Amino acid sequence: MLLGIDIGTSAVKVVLVDEDGRVRAGASHPCDFDVPRPGWTQTPAARWWQATVAALAALARASDRPLSEVTAVGLSGQMHGAVLLDEAAIAEAASGPIDAVRPVIMWNDQRTADQLAVIETAAGGRRALTAVAGTRALAGFTLPKILWVREHEPETFARVRAFTCPKDFVRLQLTGELAIDVSDAAGSLLLDVPARRWNRPLAEALGLDPAILPPVLESCAVAGRVSLWAAAATGLREGIPVVAGAGDNQCGAAGAGVVREGLVLATLGTSGVIYAHAGEPQADTRPAHEPDCGRAHLMCAADGTATAAGGWSITGCVLSAAGALQWARGVIAPTVPYDALMHEASLAPPGCEGLRFLPHLAGERAPFADPEARGAWVGLSLRHGRGHLVRSVLEGVTATMAMVLRIVAELPVPVDRVRLGGGGNRSELWRRMQADLYGVPVASMNVEEGPAFGAALMAGVGSGHFESLMAAADASVHETEVLDPSPPSVYTHLLAEQEAIYHALQPRFAQLARSQ
Repeated sequence: MLLGIDIGTSAVKVVLVDEDGRVRAGASHPCDFDVPRPGWTQTPAARWWQATVAALAALARASDRPLSEVTAVGLSGQMHGAVLLDEAAIAEAASGPIDAVRPVIMWNDQRTADQLAVIETAAGGRRALTAVAGTRALAGFTLPKILWVREHEPETFARVRAFTCPKDFVRLQLTGELAIDVSDAAGSLLLDVPARRWNRPLAEALGLDPAILPPVLESCAVAGRVSLWAAAATGLREGIPVVAGAGDNQCGAAGAGVVREGLVLATLGTSGVIYAHAGEPQADTRPAHEPDCGRAHLMCAADGTATAAGGWSITGCVLSAAGALQWARGVIAPTVPYDALMHEASLAPPGCEGLRFLPHLAGERAPFADPEARGAWVGLSLRHGRGHLVRSVLEGVTATMAMVLRIVAELPVPVDRVRLGGGGNRSELWRRMQADLYGVPVASMNVEEGPAFGAALMAGVGSGHFESLMAAADASVHETEVLDPSPPSVYTHLLAEQEAIYHALQPRFAQLARSQ
């Protein structure tokens, strides 16, 4: 029995997977976060451990197999959180509950804009940073948060002896061993991503002591074993291996079998993520102008083991995807079921008779790194009804995702087939729209447990049950529906129109942001 634990933004999810790669049971426990100021999100790290223990108790009740039969554990988690630890927490993690020195600044926190230029200057410019760290400096990443705490809370920062990421904190509580995996390390901006090792020159250029960098491991490598204290707290057996794990995007890709070149995962959750597996590190340094570098993010894939390094991934995150649909429903039809709205959208013609929607409701990360970007309906006329409005939201999100996919293909990374994940892909209309706008076949999968399932497969690799993550995916994951793209239609010009509308409005977005 393999256990996957996913430390999500709003809940901890856990799944039990048997020796044949079948999900036997699952459970979750909510895990809130705090918003002390607009644009700030943070949470006590201890809250994740408490939610993990509660989720495992619920899993024990839901399963016909006891947790004591689990043979290995894998972890997934929200990326980029800055878990800052003092000496006492590191020393005491194997014997009792601990906490970070301050609430963890989370992935969607936007307080660190002033630190981005400092990082890029220290790295020798945006293109130089992108070539090594795999991406431009973004407010959501870990390093800017570390610098923010050093600048604004120097007494707290003086206590810091190491940093790590959310799922690594839970693993520390399970095993007493401090580590970080290559995928979360890549999401910090402090990893030399092509070399898969810490970028110590950048840390030193920023005045950071390299001693705060934890050991960095491949994702399927065993990072520790469940301690006696953690076994008593969780019902797991003392001494079973716990693998390093990976970020939620990497684990979600593993759970969908996106572990070889040519396969891409398109996830439609609150945000939308394009994730492509790559055999070589292809950083997005190709644009002619340095400000355009890093539109997509080069990171490490989760298929490495203790004896063999893994591959890489190219990702791009559209910040409002199914979240844009949720917003639109709340504004124009809060009492109408989603199925009814999707039916109305299906009756509107492709292209919505000239109506376009920009989905940048929370700023944007990809394909435009623009925190001041905003949403917009453009082209409204008396002909447009509610079905047009809803369909235009679906088309706007999908076109923006397709722009990210185009960047991946330009790197170049092969894009032969897109596998679908996330709640938005339960809609047949939205699946068909993606096939047409991506221009390649799209496939639905037999499992929907996502990152927690991928983490469980990685546990199977680290414990020796599966030879590799590819073998684990081949044994457990298959496609259930494949949609081929339709012949060229009105969508042929939609991507170019969406991009042109954004660039035309971008100066106005900046002015509006300053006027708030």
